[in-house]
Order: sequence, then C-alpha cells, then structure tokens
Amino acid sequence: MRAYLDLVQSIFDQGSWQDNRTGVRTLSLPGACLRFDLSKGFPAVTTKRLAFKSAIGELVGFLRAADSAADFRALGCRVWDQNANENQAWLASPWRDGPDDLGPVYGVQWRQWPAYKLIDLDQPRSAAQMIDAQARGYRQVGVVADPAGNGKARQAVLYKAVDQLRQCLDTLMNDPGSRRILFHGWNWAQIEEMALPPCHLLYQFLANPTTRELSLCLYIRSNDVGLGTPFNLTEGAALTHLMAKLTGYTPRWFTYFIGDAHIYETHVDMLREQLRRDPYPAPQLRLSDRIPAYADTGVYAPEWLDRVEPGDFVLEGYRHHPPLTAPMAV
Repeated sequence: MRAYLDLVQSIFDQGSWQDNRTGVRTLSLPGACLRFDLSKGFPAVTTKRLAFKSAIGELVGFLRAADSAADFRALGCRVWDQNANENQAWLASPWRDGPDDLGPVYGVQWRQWPAYKLIDLDQPRSAAQMIDAQARGYRQVGVVADPAGNGKARQAVLYKAVDQLRQCLDTLMNDPGSRRILFHGWNWAQIEEMALPPCHLLYQFLANPTTRELSLCLYIRSNDVGLGTPFNLTEGAALTHLMAKLTGYTPRWFTYFIGDAHIYETHVDMLREQLRRDPYPAPQLRLSDRIPAYADTGVYAPEWLDRVEPGDFVLEGYRHHPPLTAPMAV
C-alpha cells in the first residue's frame, strides 16, 4: 500500500486548506488516482489496523440495499450511526423516518434504482412503446398532463426498480466485451432524501474474456483519505472478487479515481504517523467455499449477491502496525 502513502504525501505537499459542510477544515487536492494489481494482493492498509470486518459489513449492507443504521450495525458496521442520528441537517429533514433511518443510500440505488418512463399517449408510436416498456419490466403507475409544458395532452408514467448490480452480473455472463457494465448511486431526484449523498458513485467492470480477468474502475467524487479511502478500497476490491467468482473470472486491475481527495484537520496526526511507518506486504482475500465459483461449477448463481455474509470474506496473511484512530467528520 505504498500507493496510499504516496497519495497522503501528495495531499500534504500540494493540497490547500478549504472549508466544507462539516465545519472541520480539509487539506484538499483535486484529482487523484490509485491503481492496484489484485493478482498480487489485496489493497489493505497496513500502516494501521484496517477495520476489515466493519468495511465488509458495510459492503454486505450495500448488497442488501440497507437503509437503516441498525441494519449496518447488525452486520458489524457502526460507521452509519452518526450520519443517521447526529447529522443535524438530516435530523431536521422532513424525509427522515425516525431513529437510524438513512433514506435511499448506496445499496438502495445499486439494487432498486427507481426508473421512470414517460410515454406521449397522443402520438402514433405510443402503443408500440408501451408494449416494449412493459416487456422490459415497466408498469404503468399513472397518467399526467405534459410535465414539460410542450403542448402534449397526456403522458403515461411507467416505473420499475432496476437491480443495477444484477444487470452487471448478467452482462458479464452474456456480453462480457461490453463497455457498459456499470452501476452508480447518484440520483438527483433523491439526494435530499438521503442522510449522506453518495461519495463512491460510479463503478465500471471491465472483463477480458481471453484471459478471464475482471477489473474495476471506481470513481469517487469526494474522499476522506484518512478514514474513507481504506474502507472504499476494501469494499471495491472485495466486490470485484465476489463478482469475479460468480462469473468465472479472476480479479485483476482495480483503478481508483478521486475527484476531491482530502485530509481532515483532525486526521493530520494520524496520517503523519502512518507516513513514518513502513508498509507490510499485501495480504490475500479468500472467499468462502459456500459461494459457488462459476469457473468450477458452470452454474450461474446471481442470487448470492443477497446471500453472502460478512464471514464469507477472510483476509489472510494480514500484518499491520498498531491501530490509530481519529474522529469522523459529520
């Protein structure tokens, strides 16, 4: 994880102090990139103890479309407690549905993306469009006057919940050369309904059918490098391993793009200490034999997106320096 330390040093060397919504200043650097060869090890931070079980619990919560801090706590992850119950803006929001509620965060968008279509009922292709949409899983939920004010008299409103992650798995199986194997979590229509808008928001899987290797490009709009980056690296790499096992690939490249890479003022001491430590060799990730490997069985089992447990992910050979802690800015 020398690459992580190099990023930290770059922010210290080139970043500038900025104010933000949390009230805790950040040393921020626009635009950063990390790249890992997953065939050579798992990108776990070793200059402090990684909260691996908590990070994996969060990932499993995402896979289950969790929308409550209680759901994450049940999986061994407490990182959502403050955003659910101490974020003053969220506490005052009319969209918050009581203690522990988070709204449609991350996994809800991943597994239940709210997709809508409008069909102009006064144009000749409407019947064919309705048939096509319904064949794709949409159902009509209403009829409205033209919302855009373009003079159309009536429009049918159609809806379906899109399981973006399942679509990625299906495309890896059926069209692995596609450059459209991606999912994202940024939904303008629901941002105000969330305790925290998504930071890691676009995941693109890239398969090589010849070498049977699967890679991931992840774009993060805003990244807390002290606390968030180790978590997000863990989750992105673990998800790549899971997707690869379910589709008969081996994990290869993990490229990690950051829009705003920042260090909170309260994390400076923790990260300065990590820079004084030499990283240990990368550990390996092992997935439980419970999870069917398509390469061995030839049986496609996408339902395991919902069945995996935190205990199905094991980090082997993980050596780390003593733990370091710092407060999370909310």
